[in-house]
Amino acid sequence: MPKDNSIKSVLIIGSGPIIIGQACEFDYSGSQASRSLREEGIEVTLINSNPATIMTDPLTADHIYLLPLEVASIEKILQEREIDAVLATMGGQTALNLAIEAGKQGIWDKYNVKLIGVDIDAIDLAENRERFKEHVISIGMSHAPSRIANSFLEGKEAAQEIGFPLVIRPSFTLGGTGGGFVMKPEEFDAALRRGLDASPTHEVMIDKAVLGWKEYELELLRDANDNVTIICTVENMDPMGIHTGDSITVAPAMTLSDTAYQQMRNDAIKLMRSMGKFAGGCNVQFALNPETEELICIEINPRVSRSSALASKATGYPIAKIAAKLAIGYNLDELKNQITKTTSAYFEPTLDYVIVKMPRWNFEKFYGSDNTLGLQMKSVGEVMGIGRNFLEALQKACQSQENNRAGLGADMKEWIKTEDILERLEKVSDDRVYRVKDALRLGVPSKTVHKLTQIDPWYIAQIKRLVQIEKDILQFNVAEDLPEAFFRQLKVLGYSDAQIAWLMRITEDEVTKRRYELGIRRTYKMVDTCAAEFEAQTPYFYSTFDSENESIVSDKKKIIVLGSGPNRIGQGIEFDYCCVHGIMAIKEAGYEAIMINCNPETVSTDFDIADKLYFEPIFWEHIKEIIDHEKPEGVIVQLGGQTALKLAEKFHQHGIKIIGTDFLSMDLAEDRGRFSDQLKKLDIPYPRYGAAVDTDQAIEIANEVTYPVLVRPSYVLGGQRMRIVINDDELERQVLSIFKHMPNNKVLIDQFLERAKEAEIDAICDGEDVHIMGIMEHIEPAGIHSGDSSAVLPTYSLSDAVIEQMVEHTRKLAFSLNIKGLINIQFAIKDEKVYVIEANPRASRTTPFIAKAYQVPFLKIATMVMLGSKLSEFEINKKLDGYAIKIPVFSFSKFPNVDKQLGPEMKSTGEAIHFIKDLTDPVFLEIERQRYMYLTR
Repeated sequence: MPKDNSIKSVLIIGSGPIIIGQACEFDYSGSQASRSLREEGIEVTLINSNPATIMTDPLTADHIYLLPLEVASIEKILQEREIDAVLATMGGQTALNLAIEAGKQGIWDKYNVKLIGVDIDAIDLAENRERFKEHVISIGMSHAPSRIANSFLEGKEAAQEIGFPLVIRPSFTLGGTGGGFVMKPEEFDAALRRGLDASPTHEVMIDKAVLGWKEYELELLRDANDNVTIICTVENMDPMGIHTGDSITVAPAMTLSDTAYQQMRNDAIKLMRSMGKFAGGCNVQFALNPETEELICIEINPRVSRSSALASKATGYPIAKIAAKLAIGYNLDELKNQITKTTSAYFEPTLDYVIVKMPRWNFEKFYGSDNTLGLQMKSVGEVMGIGRNFLEALQKACQSQENNRAGLGADMKEWIKTEDILERLEKVSDDRVYRVKDALRLGVPSKTVHKLTQIDPWYIAQIKRLVQIEKDILQFNVAEDLPEAFFRQLKVLGYSDAQIAWLMRITEDEVTKRRYELGIRRTYKMVDTCAAEFEAQTPYFYSTFDSENESIVSDKKKIIVLGSGPNRIGQGIEFDYCCVHGIMAIKEAGYEAIMINCNPETVSTDFDIADKLYFEPIFWEHIKEIIDHEKPEGVIVQLGGQTALKLAEKFHQHGIKIIGTDFLSMDLAEDRGRFSDQLKKLDIPYPRYGAAVDTDQAIEIANEVTYPVLVRPSYVLGGQRMRIVINDDELERQVLSIFKHMPNNKVLIDQFLERAKEAEIDAICDGEDVHIMGIMEHIEPAGIHSGDSSAVLPTYSLSDAVIEQMVEHTRKLAFSLNIKGLINIQFAIKDEKVYVIEANPRASRTTPFIAKAYQVPFLKIATMVMLGSKLSEFEINKKLDGYAIKIPVFSFSKFPNVDKQLGPEMKSTGEAIHFIKDLTDPVFLEIERQRYMYLTR
């Protein structure tokens, strides 16, 4: 049927701050859904408390409410707006839970608002473990033996009945929170208490564990006419027992027999059709016995899920966009394929390539945490590699992870002790795929690797191919000896030039030179949903080593924007926000906008944001070949966080123009030692400091500047490995730790200003003028990373004299550093004297927060300035009635034994924004109370 014309306005519920288990994939889903509904002439209102998202930007929806995700906020919106329907399937578990709670309180009935996409009963059927189990069995499908428990006694009885090993799954939680495997009876009591406490309904499902079975996910769409299409089948390389968010996943499925695949399809379609009122996207998870192909259903998510963003980017099919249209009444066969523009949306995408998703972890941020992987998700982000074969995609995913890997091994980071490797294979951690290769390289039999990991033998055999080909490389001593056919084979299997150079013990430049001489260059293939069966016009490409190139270079002037890669602590969704605004401004300025990124969760990697998207690692070799192919006017690195900034030196060395602030100025700001020298020249106060290359020198400097001191490496992200130390012993341990993990880095020793206040400024400079975007005062004292500190905009307790000093220091620095674009400067204030701590010559974590608080498109203005505009060309009208508070959000619940003490190294995973009229607001008073407690401890 056509769309429901009674729906004139829709409320979309967002997912709130970024936390482990619910990240920026829902920003992508919500943004895409909003654009989809507005295409239909529907007025869209959006609620979300996350200031770092594109979803909460005026360009996304007609009305944005940056409010806490609670029923009172929903009612406030319904009182102010004429809302016909609410879409709760785009904001993850948070949005679903809020929709359920509002329904229980009668809010939807009171304001005559209908839920679209899915109704409350369907949500409850999927989320209530007992109902779901009974439902699955009633329609003839299999489910693991299980029992529900609402109390400790019921849980004990269930365990006795089912037997060990077993699984505890709390109801109505996200990211597997509170869940886990229990292998022995003595571990059960504590695990059961955790699970019951984690569930908002104090309910857990206790299942028989199916350890070692294979895990699959299917992404589906269903319309109101009961048409169902399967968009993507995703296979987990890791077996059951590891949360799918922490597992390496592959599409299309590599090791699934046709018989099992057909049964899985049939069961998924049957299950989705049986869920009641349901029109939109859905994710179904299955476990498959590798010996017998027995299939059991694990769960269904009646909403767009974490995997939906991955499936969209993997196939090119805009799941959230189509799901939103299905929610307002359209049927699948009434909609067009958004890629081909000629075929129907009622089709199943065909892949003529392979994608590999790899999670990104930040265990080093959580001291004392257990990095063993299990049912509770621990990763903070993910990357996706696309290739013509599994190994190419896997190696590209490894290169994308931002962990200094050049691919799957062959990069100086291999392990060599067999005992340690075998232990790591059995105890699953974040580096297991690398240890699989190490084991095979050292001669451990494939059967032993399979027995320890339960990874399918096909994947092990594929990785073993790399081990064999690396032995073949060793017969060559110099790059000139490499035959063209063998060299091409290496590249087809995903090897970077850096890996080949390491194996041959020559330089990367020698390998690249030889490759270019042989004419082995990347070609670019289109992601078109249909394996080139129909003509498509999508501007979405990946690289490979094929004969045909599908990326046709236009004659327009081009600008490339480098993305920020995977989300991690210290560099998250806020940089995707910056990149999207940069892309929009570049297009508005008349250039062709080209995006390069490898994060499938982001809005910037949506197929219709940039004029051209290259889904590639933010890795020098890949970037260089795209630049050679497209020949842009220049590259913007200011918007992609530290990831993009780190490539600036390479661009400078190769004569590639950086749009905006040049490399030499960036390097001056990033090199802590040279930056302090610059402050001295400008007569700007700064803490006393010194740079050390060994422990003895560090101790000498620390005693000169006096304890306590802040110890930190140069060129780091999110305060990585920063510590405050108070004596020589602590200093020695910290310096040795830095040199162990960052052997080529200098260690900087700064005087720590005790009990100082901290503040920061974000500004734009065009070379002639400086505009202060915002001045934020941190509520916590100096010593806590700015990303972990609550902050108030504008300042609330700093004197006019202090603010004057901050502004003056900012202007001096912006001009002396030749800033063209954005700069963020952090200050410490003690006894009315303002000290500069650091300057970041790029977009910062706080840039989106300030833009949202003042309702000014600062990223657009900054990008235009990078392209040559002057600040005087823009009329900037700030709108803020009262104060905006940035409140950090943490995911410590994922790591129960972790050190929760805040300090100079960032630990928060996201942030929320809260607006107050004055300083008597209870939220502000509570934060101030906590600050007082901190200071008087």
